[in-house]
Amino acid sequence: MLVVENLRSGYTPIDVLHDVSISVPERGIVGVLGANGAGKTALLRAISGLNPVRGGRVVFDGNDLGGSATDDIVQRGVIQVPQGRLLFGEMTVRENLELGAYLIRDRAAVEQRLEHVFTLFPILKERSAQAAAYLSGGEQQMLAIGRALMSSPKILLLDEPSLGLAPKTLDLILDKVRAINAEGAAVLIAEQNARKVLRLAQHCYVMENGTVAFHGSGTELMHDERIERTYLGASH
Repeated sequence: MLVVENLRSGYTPIDVLHDVSISVPERGIVGVLGANGAGKTALLRAISGLNPVRGGRVVFDGNDLGGSATDDIVQRGVIQVPQGRLLFGEMTVRENLELGAYLIRDRAAVEQRLEHVFTLFPILKERSAQAAAYLSGGEQQMLAIGRALMSSPKILLLDEPSLGLAPKTLDLILDKVRAINAEGAAVLIAEQNARKVLRLAQHCYVMENGTVAFHGSGTELMHDERIERTYLGASH
């Protein structure tokens, strides 16, 4: 479904990513692990068209996305939930959700997507008239994911969904990610919380200094001494 081959990209003329290759199968869940500055966000931004592809390829459903406008990438079903949520705090929950469907012209389809999101996240229906700024951190993450679902993603890109969340709240969010995947969307999740992602993902890539240092199944990496030593300490 998604194939990234020898990708070079960055925020400035200097590359942050160096020959990065990953793949996400249809209906799969794939993790990207790494410390701050490893290149996880840069990778997701390059896939989404927010950072330039200066070398290699990003191919989704057989289409090369390199050089495509962000709107075109969204229309193909590649939807990102950014790090930090990036909600419109003064707007209501419902208004934030409707912004996620800005490319959909059929009002009935928008209402159908809203009901789907409200079924998955009932708290958002309860808070639909409330300003997003007054939601808890967990509720804001639910809203960010719900906004992404409004565009009916074929693949959902999640950038650090654990940021600022208590462990139990993160577990709830990841349970919803499993449900979204079970409905048919593939998932690419970039995270520092290795233990949670290794339990969620079928395959994981570990990034260091803008490259893929190693990769394997979640089960294999859970018992890999490199992961144990670097990512599975007491803080995880």
